[in-house]
Amino acid sequence: MANAPKPTTVKKESSSASNLFATLTIPICIIIGICVYKFIFGDRGNFIDGADPDLHDTLPKVGNYMGMAYKGGVIVPILLGMFLMVIVFSIERMIVISKATGKSGLDSFVKKIQSLLNSNNIEAAMAECDKQQGSVANVIKSGLKKYREMEVEPNMDTDQKCLAIQKDIEEATTLEMPMLEQNLTVIATLVSVGTLTGLLGTVTGMIKAFGGLANSGAPDQAALATGISEALINTATGIGTSTFAIIMYNILTSKIDKLTYAIDEAGFSIIQTYASTHK
Repeated sequence: MANAPKPTTVKKESSSASNLFATLTIPICIIIGICVYKFIFGDRGNFIDGADPDLHDTLPKVGNYMGMAYKGGVIVPILLGMFLMVIVFSIERMIVISKATGKSGLDSFVKKIQSLLNSNNIEAAMAECDKQQGSVANVIKSGLKKYREMEVEPNMDTDQKCLAIQKDIEEATTLEMPMLEQNLTVIATLVSVGTLTGLLGTVTGMIKAFGGLANSGAPDQAALATGISEALINTATGIGTSTFAIIMYNILTSKIDKLTYAIDEAGFSIIQTYASTHK
């Protein structure tokens, strides 16, 4: 019980660092998206005769997708920023989950722990946790410490001791695992926001297109082409951002579920071993 405040403090510090990371990353990604849009996509070399890309009748070179994207309008840099956010937050979560997994493979680690438990070698199992490191190993080691404490506890029966071990594992999991899900909400939000932002760009593009058709006399073909191009580019960028966000969200959540399952499996082994050896 004397060690309880320590992990709590660590988690608060980690949570603050993660919140700061998210707070800084979002505006930085938007700024980078604007810079890419303005200085790379908007480079004169992407347009016919090197004309000013901001002029109404300037067209991108045939097959030049950066010039086409620039003509997508002001929604494009926002979508680029969102796409960068998905990449950055996905990499950050991958790193965090990798650290939580530990140094060796999760399946082999759990099997080693189960094997050592079957031989009632608690000290070796704890040493294996120290070698593995990471959130999973921390939770399992906490359960093993409680296991060792319960062996010398005179005032509780076996069922109460098993319940105490289970409660300790659950408390350690509560401290360790929620950190893995931080910033996943950003990726989940971008799934829907990316699509809606792309749809907004589609609508503004179609407004411009129909504005070109509404001119008296012959339709303004440049305005019509620009409006349709803007609509389609924003649609494609928004769908692409959302699709990538969905894929990464599912990959990350499946990895977290695997960690949770490994903890549950090892925790069950600890409790079952204690129950079977202390009847």
